[in-house]
Order: sequence, then structure tokens, then C-alpha cells
Amino acid sequence: MRPAVVFIMITIMIDAMGIGLIIPVMPDLIREVNGGDLSNAALWGGIMATTFAVMQFLFGPVMGGLSDRYGRRPVLLLALVVMAADYVLMSIAHTIWLLMLGRIIGGITAATHATASAYMADISKPEDRAANFGLIGAGFGIGFVLGPLMGGVLAEYGTRAPFWAATFLAMGNAILGWFVLKETVKKENRRAFDWRRANPFGAIRALGKLPGIRHLLVVYFIYHVAFAVYPSVWAYFGQERFAWTPALIGYSLGLFGVMMALVQAGLIRLVLRYLGERGTVIIGHMFSILAFGVIATVTSGTWALILTPLAALAGIIPPALQGIMSRKVASNAQGELQGALSSAVALAMILSPMAMTAAFAHFTGADAPLYLPGAPFLLAMGLAIFSLFIFLSRPASDDMA
Repeated sequence: MRPAVVFIMITIMIDAMGIGLIIPVMPDLIREVNGGDLSNAALWGGIMATTFAVMQFLFGPVMGGLSDRYGRRPVLLLALVVMAADYVLMSIAHTIWLLMLGRIIGGITAATHATASAYMADISKPEDRAANFGLIGAGFGIGFVLGPLMGGVLAEYGTRAPFWAATFLAMGNAILGWFVLKETVKKENRRAFDWRRANPFGAIRALGKLPGIRHLLVVYFIYHVAFAVYPSVWAYFGQERFAWTPALIGYSLGLFGVMMALVQAGLIRLVLRYLGERGTVIIGHMFSILAFGVIATVTSGTWALILTPLAALAGIIPPALQGIMSRKVASNAQGELQGALSSAVALAMILSPMAMTAAFAHFTGADAPLYLPGAPFLLAMGLAIFSLFIFLSRPASDDMA
């Protein structure tokens, strides 16, 4: 594996760790700087998590557009340096407003997911892009596992320890990038930065005008809304349905992250080889629909853990969709495309938790019309069926280069 690819995977991993790393210490840290009880800390923690996601949503296209104009290398390296400085700020912050500022800056710097994906598109042959986008997903999966794990271990050394660790991790990766990251956007291919397109709505509108892109963007968004059911309600679902402890919930999420990384780093290449990008999207949806339906009705915690690999198989969908869309976009617009996709994911992470937790509360409360803790997964299954219907409504020829 090329050093530059390793750098990109580490960058994505750090982006994914942005929230998970601090989850174990945030309740104590918020009460440390702001006082109040746990419920008040949870309120502020929710505000910060939403703020982080909103910044990613808004700045994904900005980062992508800047990388189309000035190159991938300076955007990625500068974002890592600013991210390291942000973690320093979080490690010394003694007011709730400084912590909030840290989450705002952190969300912006973590929006480089788009630029990293664009870099991967630059260095890949068109037929290899979907498989290499899988490496991006694998990096995210590793970060999803390592973030809470590292945060929990380092929390034993104080509420600020995870932030110092993240500082050194970000700076170390920036130093690695300085030596191994070559610029992939040639000067003759660079294009002017346009604020009308460098925002999530403008970017999606512009890309939606390209033949065959609009429906794929919708499928990509709906998939992520459905798939976000796992981080949104898994902890509540596991406790309500199986009486799982917080530790067991953490282990189950870690298992899920590991399986996602394995699927997107390795298995997807085999699936793409035999089924192609279109077939991969279809079979991924079928696995997703089956997993959502079974998890919604299973009553055994053991079987829920056994089903984790089945649920993770849906992770083959995003890289395949990215591969199809990437071929339909000019080389000097790869950053814009990945920025729009990054914003779509961030928007899904803003909307899905509200819908999924509302469904859970409605069907588990004292006045529930029907006791059904798995209701959010049935909602996700419906979304996955709708997403597959939209994808299949398109002519197969639209997915060709």
C-alpha cells in the first residue's frame, strides 16, 4: 500500500474519531467546566454533537471546492494542523463556550473527508475507484472503533488526556503527510472557487444537473439516513431489548466497526470483481433490508451479535455508489462531488437520530400503542426498500462509464 494511501486512511480515521474519542469524558468534562447535573451535561453534549455534524454538513463542499482550486495537499495538511490546535484548545478550555468553539472548529476540520476522498479518486483508475473508496470506509470503521476505545482508556488519566492524545495523533499525521503526500491536482486542471457551488445546497444542485447523478445522490442520502439507525439507537435498543450493560453495548459497537472495516477494506473488492458496481449496490441493499428486518424482531442478544456481520455487509453500498458517480464527474470536480457527498452524510447524521430515537420512544413508552423496541429498524428497513426502488428505477445503462 502506498504511503499516501496510508496517510489518507489515517486522516479519515482521525475524522471518524472526532466525536467518539471524547464521548467517554464529555459528561465529566462538561460538569467540570459548567457545573450542573448529568441531565444538564447531556443537554450540552447533545448540542455539541449536533453542532459538530452541522459544521461538517456546511463545510464539506467548501473543503472540496478549495481543494479543486488550490490542490488537495495544502487543504489536508492545513486542516490537520488546525485540528491539532483545536484539540489543544479543548484540553485547556475551562468554560462551556470554549468547548463549544472547539466543537465548531473540530467539525470544520473534520470535513476534510471530502478532500481525502477526492485525493483517492485522483490517484485511482476509474475502474478501481469503488474498491479504493472502500479503503476510505475502512479508515472510518477503524476510527469508529478506536475513538471510544481510546477515549475510555485515556479517561483513567483525566478528562483532558484524550485531547492531548488526539493532538499528537493529528500532528504526527500532518508530519507524515508533509513527506509522503504528492499534489494530484495539476495547475491546468484547477478551477476557480465559487461560493455559489461551495455550499451543500449549491453543490448538490449543480451536481444534480449532471446526467444520471440526481437519483444516485438521493439513494446515497437515504442509505445513510437508514444506516445511521445503529449509532442513533443501538445503546437504547440493546438496554431495552436485551438488558445489555454499557460495556457490552460498547463491545457490540466495536465489533460492528471492525466488521465494517473488513468489509470495506477487503470483501468489497471481491464483490465488485464478480458483480460490478451496480450489482454491488443491489446486493448491499438486500443484505441491509434483511438485517434491519431480523434485528427489529430478534429477542436474543446473542443472535443480535451473531447478525453483526450481516448488518456490516451493507457497507459495500457507499463505495460502489461513489465509484459510479465519480466516473460521471470531470476530474476537476472530484472535490466538489465528494464535498456534496460528505454533506449528505452529515445531514443524514443530523436528521436520522431525531427520527430513530422518536420511533424508539413512541413504541417503548408507557402509552405506546404497541411495544416494539425494534421500530427504528423497521423504519430503516422501509427506507432501504425505498432507496433500492429508486436505484432500480434507473436504466442499467446509466451506471456505465
